[in-house]
Amino acid sequence: MLSQAMQDAINEQIKNELYSAYLYLSMAAYAEEDNLPGFAHWMKAQAQEEVEHAMKFFNYVTERGGRVVLQAIDQPPVEFASPTDLFEKTLEHERHVTSLIHDLYALALKENDYASQVMLQWFIEEQVEEEANAAQILATLKMAGDKGNPLVMLDRALASREG
Repeated sequence: MLSQAMQDAINEQIKNELYSAYLYLSMAAYAEEDNLPGFAHWMKAQAQEEVEHAMKFFNYVTERGGRVVLQAIDQPPVEFASPTDLFEKTLEHERHVTSLIHDLYALALKENDYASQVMLQWFIEEQVEEEANAAQILATLKMAGDKGNPLVMLDRALASREG
């Protein structure tokens, strides 16, 4: 059984994961409008992954006999200055999510909640990957710039992301 504090914290994280999905959909809409279908594809895939993360937390709460209480999701930003800005914001957001996961893990340690520690280890590893992916794309964008053939080539590469 989850403690009330752990249940409340995971319910908050479900909201945060769904906000992440919303943010990436907003970024996808920006990319579509900016005629960058590969960027939009990458962001839509990222949004879907965030929904999967929310459901992983959702299912965990119910498996542990807790109750999921969904919370309101804030509106994400809708304007971005450039493709580089898009991925600067992506990396910044993923670093924020990493800090939230670390906070959950610290709570699980404090509560001697070993099952939650094990579950959260998956998310810790996932965040290492998320940050690395965003940082790599951002580094490529900074080398290539926000216009011209390099951007078109990167857009095509991002279109090949699976699921």
